[in-house]
Amino acid sequence: MPYVVTEDCINCKHMDCIEVCPVDCFYEGENMIVIHPDECIDCGVCEPECPEEAIIPDTNENAEKWLEINRDYAEKWPVITVKGEAPADASTWSGKPNKFAEHFSEKPGQGS
Repeated sequence: MPYVVTEDCINCKHMDCIEVCPVDCFYEGENMIVIHPDECIDCGVCEPECPEEAIIPDTNENAEKWLEINRDYAEKWPVITVKGEAPADASTWSGKPNKFAEHFSEKPGQGS
């Protein structure tokens, strides 16, 4: 049961989850992070760390789409092992609908 990141992370990208992950399975895009589901050890320590509640287990009814998106972009983006700074305007993006369709960027992040 790996965990996945959903669109609630887009443009919020707080990255508190990165600090607690024991296996470094997070990958960074320009405006979102994802979890590599094949590397996730299902410990769940990242889920409560996300202030946007953007991390869900793959057993969640909404997880199927996100499982594939996380897997795909984890293969393209750099691994991130150190928490960075959240965007200055992150709070204005919190809870906004349709962020994936309207604001998702395929560009990689800087990683670490």
